[in-house]
Amino acid sequence: MSPDVLEIEKAVALLESGELVAFPTETVYGLGADAGNASAVARIFAAKGRPTSHPLIVHFSNFAVARAWAAEVPAAAAKLAEAFWPGPLTLVLPKAERVPAAVTGGQSGVALRAPAHPVARALLAAFGRGIAAPSANRYGRISPTRAADVREELGGRVALVLDGGACEVGLESTIIACLGGRVTLLRPGSISRSQVEDVVGRVEDPCADAPRAPGSDRSHYAPGTPLGIADTAALQGAVEAALARGEKIAVLARTARPVASDRVAWRQMPLEPAPYGRALYAALRSLDGEGADRILVEAVPAGEPWAAIADRLARAAGAGRAQDALSGP
Repeated sequence: MSPDVLEIEKAVALLESGELVAFPTETVYGLGADAGNASAVARIFAAKGRPTSHPLIVHFSNFAVARAWAAEVPAAAAKLAEAFWPGPLTLVLPKAERVPAAVTGGQSGVALRAPAHPVARALLAAFGRGIAAPSANRYGRISPTRAADVREELGGRVALVLDGGACEVGLESTIIACLGGRVTLLRPGSISRSQVEDVVGRVEDPCADAPRAPGSDRSHYAPGTPLGIADTAALQGAVEAALARGEKIAVLARTARPVASDRVAWRQMPLEPAPYGRALYAALRSLDGEGADRILVEAVPAGEPWAAIADRLARAAGAGRAQDALSGP
């Protein structure tokens, strides 16, 4: 969707006055504030109910603007930015002195990204500075992939929502830290580990001293309805057992056949990872509104193409919430 010039101008004016503006990226909608304005950044945390110890991603129009927020740019980071920016990749780099502590959650690294969505790019180019923007939803809840989702989640807590249509990717960006001579995958996304390794070589898993990353809580991206994950072979039996207990069930499935019952809300999902990821959050929002006692999700296949989706589903099930006598992936 092409940006509306007048809406972009209005958004810039609101950001410059310290207000919050939601805008689309190719991944999910972000809740934006002037990253250099500490009081504006504080409004993000208040609007979302987000702990202030959690870092924010700062969005820029291009690498040349973003690099001023880094104390240094390791060679690996420069190569990754050249390969994947603009796009769904966030880089965590050593922060420059100018970076407010509120943006980093008090950490020594800062998360930077240049999104590809045309509305986001128009807004960032017009604003000319960094926009701090986590997903535009209440903390821990399902990320928004449509403007209507943002309005439903945040209402009057956001001054303006720029409508850029449905997000093309639908899952949050891949986060790669380039710190201390290491390249670390902090969060999987649509840009895979293999794609990153094709550019910079070996990518490590997080160790004990890895920086905190957005969306890394064990319970996150979650609907209000309790969610469990079942293997394909176990899904049918889990649904039937729930019905026998008198429950109403919402089901998200790829391959399992629907169960005919007026107490089952069934959502058939795409078989391939890219369209599945694009549809996931909207589907979970829809099922969350069914008034069900439980959402059951058919486990997605193992393997790298499904890694980001499996990560989001596991977090949506939450710490301890996936132990509902269901077998996991």
